[in-house]
Amino acid sequence: MSEIFHRVADRNAVDTPEQRISAGRQASLANHNSAESQVVAKSNAPGKETRQYSGLASSTLRYLLRTEVHTFAFSVAANAILSFFPFVVLLMTLIRRLFHSKTMYDVVVDLLHDYLPTGQDFVIRNLNAMVDARQRVQIASVLILLVTSTGIFLPLEVALNRIWGFRNNRSYLGNQLVSLGLAFGCGVLAMLSIALTAGNIHLLTSFLGGHANFILRLGGFLVMKVFAIATSIAIFFLIYWVLPNGKVPARAVLPAAVIMGLLSESLKYVYIWALPLLNFQEVYGPFALSVTLMFWAFLSGLLLLTGAQLSVQGHRRSRR
Repeated sequence: MSEIFHRVADRNAVDTPEQRISAGRQASLANHNSAESQVVAKSNAPGKETRQYSGLASSTLRYLLRTEVHTFAFSVAANAILSFFPFVVLLMTLIRRLFHSKTMYDVVVDLLHDYLPTGQDFVIRNLNAMVDARQRVQIASVLILLVTSTGIFLPLEVALNRIWGFRNNRSYLGNQLVSLGLAFGCGVLAMLSIALTAGNIHLLTSFLGGHANFILRLGGFLVMKVFAIATSIAIFFLIYWVLPNGKVPARAVLPAAVIMGLLSESLKYVYIWALPLLNFQEVYGPFALSVTLMFWAFLSGLLLLTGAQLSVQGHRRSRR
């Protein structure tokens, strides 16, 4: 009896053709559903990226609407205006009396023509007068620059520490030392950019031999822009990387430095285009130039803080 029972069980264990067909259909249906789920997942990937970028933009906009951000930006703008003229006077004095290079001096003048949003001739004429003045003017410029340049980086450090979530700020003396180092580094980068631009312009002049003045001017302008933008990117990177009172990954701030360096160049032309619409001359009269430079410095400060916020958000999202 037991042998017969086992034979019957073995026969029942064998699949019938109908069962095999049904099992095949179920397997193919399962494969089809799996393929569809993969297609849906792939189709949802761009949507997920879009939501991430929109979330990044909204968080950055909320940050820029904070009152403390505008306080930091205005503080940076005020000290930047106070530092600008002593810095340029010192730069032009070193070029004229130490390097004795007319080409480098002309590059500085061209940079002022290009980067100042308004009143270029007035500013350059007065800067030349200050450079030609007695030595006491240059000494006063150095002393003023030491005070005002550190005033730029003091509020910036507090702002960057809050963005990165670093609780403690540096001591006053520590901030002064770091600020002086950054000011010196920015000055070296500016001088290096001017020297490289002047060297390439000299090569173009010797290569063309005084002919094709249009090509010479165009080539000199392009060379100046390339080195100026590279210097802006390097300065943004130094500020983002060195100034916070904590460990900041260089990879996290490098993309933001590149983007902000390029955006600052674009923002400058947008601001120059919008100046007739703002009409500062009619509102502020003789103080229009100061207000124009102050507002431009304020926008640059907001741009710098925007880059810091974007770098932090990108770093946090990459770690998830």
